[in-house]
Parts: sequence; C-alpha cells; structure tokens
Amino acid sequence: MTTPSPVALDGSALQEQLTETTSRLAIPMWDLGVTSSYDTSVQVDHGEPKQLKARQSTMAMVRVWNDEGLVGITSTNDLSPLGLTAALQGAKQASRFGDTQRPPRLSPQAQDPITPIKQPQHSIQPIQLLLNHLLEAERQVLHSHPAISTVTYNGLNQGQRERLYINSAGAWRKQNTTSATLWLYPRAEEPGRKPRSAGAVRVAPGVDALDLEGCIGEATDRTISHLDYAPIDTGIYTVCFSPEAFLDLLWAFSTMVNAQAVLDGISLSQRDSLGTQVASSLLTVADHAHHPAHVAAPEFDGEGTPTRHLLLIESGYLRHFLHSEGTARAFADGSVATGHATMGAKVTIGPQWLDVEGERGDTSLSCQHSNSVVLIDSLSALHAGVKASQGSFSLPFDGWLLSGGERRSIEAATVAGDIRSTLHNILACEGAPQCTPNGRAPHVWVEGLTITGEA
Repeated sequence: MTTPSPVALDGSALQEQLTETTSRLAIPMWDLGVTSSYDTSVQVDHGEPKQLKARQSTMAMVRVWNDEGLVGITSTNDLSPLGLTAALQGAKQASRFGDTQRPPRLSPQAQDPITPIKQPQHSIQPIQLLLNHLLEAERQVLHSHPAISTVTYNGLNQGQRERLYINSAGAWRKQNTTSATLWLYPRAEEPGRKPRSAGAVRVAPGVDALDLEGCIGEATDRTISHLDYAPIDTGIYTVCFSPEAFLDLLWAFSTMVNAQAVLDGISLSQRDSLGTQVASSLLTVADHAHHPAHVAAPEFDGEGTPTRHLLLIESGYLRHFLHSEGTARAFADGSVATGHATMGAKVTIGPQWLDVEGERGDTSLSCQHSNSVVLIDSLSALHAGVKASQGSFSLPFDGWLLSGGERRSIEAATVAGDIRSTLHNILACEGAPQCTPNGRAPHVWVEGLTITGEA
C-alpha cells in the first residue's frame, strides 16, 4: 500500500490564481500562508495497539488589505479557485472591521534572501513499523524494573509538512520538512508507597533517526530514581535546574523579550529596557531557529520573514526583542521583523528555539558533590503557576535533594520565586549545553529559591 503524503502545493499556480482573483475583486494588497501536512501516530498498552491515527490536512490563512489600509483575515482548507475566491471575499469584507490602531502590513523582509536549513528529509514509514518500534520500546521499559507496571503515556509520531508563503509584493517562500517524535512516561509503584512517574522524549528528522534506546534508558532511569522518595523541609534552598526545567522557565516568561507584550503592557520589559541588565553576567540566551538540533526548523515565519539566530540576552544584558512587522514599525527605533510571527486572527509572536550558554561561575557547585541542594528535573503546571506579567511563579516539580554525591527523590514540593531575581541570582552554569525539543541549555544553579514541602 502506498503511504499518503501531503497535498502538493503548486505555488506558481496559486500565485497566478491569486493575482487574477485579487485584480478582479479590486484587492490592492494580500498575502497567503499555507501548511499542508500528513501525520501518523501510534500508542500502545501492555503489548497491544491502543490507538493508530493518520491525518492529512491543508490549512491556508488569507489576509486582505482594503483601500484604507485595514486588514481582514480568513482561513480555508479549499485551495481551489472557488475556495480561494470565497476566502478572499470573506477577508475583504472582514477588513472593514480591521484594527485601526496598529494594522499590520506586509513584512519588508518577506523578499529578503533565505539561508537554507540543511536538514535531511526522511521518507514516511509504514504505520506498522511505528507500531513495532513502540511495542518493543514498551516491552523493554516494562521489563526494566519490577515496580514499573505500565507506560501510561506513550507515543510515536511522524510528520511531513510543506509550507508556502506568497504575497502581492512578489514574495514567494516554500519549505518541506519531516519530523518524528517518541515519548515514554512509565509509572512505577511499590507496596505501601505512592506511584511515581517520569519520562523522556526524543525528536529527530525521521523515525529511522530516533534514539530509541536512549529514550528507553532515560525514561526508565528517571522513573526508578524517584522510587526512593522522602519529604523535604520547607525553606530557602540553592537550586540546580536541569536543562529541560530551565528552558521551560524561560519559555514561560518569554514575554520579557516579546515586543508585542511590551506594547500591550503585559511584559516585565519596557521599550527602553534594551541595554539594561536583566540577569547574571553568567547568562547568555539566543533564539537559534537554525540550530542543527532544531528538528523541522522553519526557514521563514508566518509573515514570510526569514528566521535567524537572534541574541536576546548577552552576559546578562537584554539585547533584542522578538518582533513582527507591526511591532518593529510601532517601536520606530530602527527595529526590524525578526522571524518570530505567526499569522492568525491577530499576529502573535513567540520564540523558535532557545539556546542558552553560560559561564561556569562558582566551581564549587556540582551535582556530584554539593550538599542540601535541590536538583529540579522537571516543572509542572506552567500555565497555572506562572504570572508572566508579574514575574512570579509557584510550580510543582519532580527532583532530588543532593547530599554528598547522592540524591534522594523529593516526595512532593513546589518551587517559588520571581523570575527577575532568579535570573540575577544565577551562581553557575554547569556542564556543556544539552539539547531538548525546546532548545539547548546547561544545568543552571540559582540561590535563594523557596521550596515548599508537602504538609
């Protein structure tokens, strides 16, 4: 059986059709963003298939500007001449109610040269192969320790995507990507003890490039390490964030570098914050869309602006904001769109892939030798426990209390603090940066965080 693939996007035909239709409808300015995808995924439960899914979709966003410069937007999955005509007509009607305060325009960077991302393309594998891989992974996890009774959350997914951007000024972008993701979260339980769970995720350009054994080993080791748990006393601790946990914290407070959030007054930063110190001099953070470990990295954003490496924090100092076309124009300080915009009912902005580098700092701090230090493995409830506009956070976590090279799992606790003081109170960045699905970071040590143990 032939494996389906995304609907092939004929950019030239679409451009010709749009040019003819917009001329007939007297539409002076427009753009179109299309994503066509094909995804297959599997889940298993104790050696049996639990769910097998395949989904093929095409989604297009059409923006239309009227004679007054106001923009209307509509979405469609029908790229036929009739479908595009209906979408353009709908967007033209909606433009009468467009934002009159800060209406977006076409990005001036939408025709700039693009740096191609040299990432290998992988063929879509039969769903039976995905099922066999996941069944074997589950089998190995279940046999790794007597206490592991189930892999409650598991899955193997592969996807193939084609993206296209066209506008009335002559911009034309197209990119094809493939990706595969494996996740395993075992559950372990011993008599008279609370159930414990942890997990691991691996991402690669294709199923055949996934680190299956590494994911199995990490998921089982992390879960088993939490079996011997004990409560922790409430107090002020020095905390070591794992790369994954520190990146989650940065993502939760990404409004600090989001120009739209600055304009909307919901960011901790102000227009004049660039050049000010916002973190310890040990910390450097960039948004690195083209990093080799960023699987299926986009070459352009929703406005057609090329993505790139953008320095956000350099040795503790804020250097750049993430900009769309509209925010760059609103700042009126020479800022340009940075390749972080997503087209929708409103243009939104967000990071692509955070790359954290840091200086070593206090060399006495070490996961192998430090005492009375909390090592946070993963954070939970990020949407509920973070007040991004205020800077505060209070988050449940999984982790260990370090004592002389040994670590003991913490039964249940939350970590609380303020992101501004957290970034300023970084003591050390230990080890080489490690890659995760969301970015790259070392272990980051912070002093003075409140740990609240279970009452």
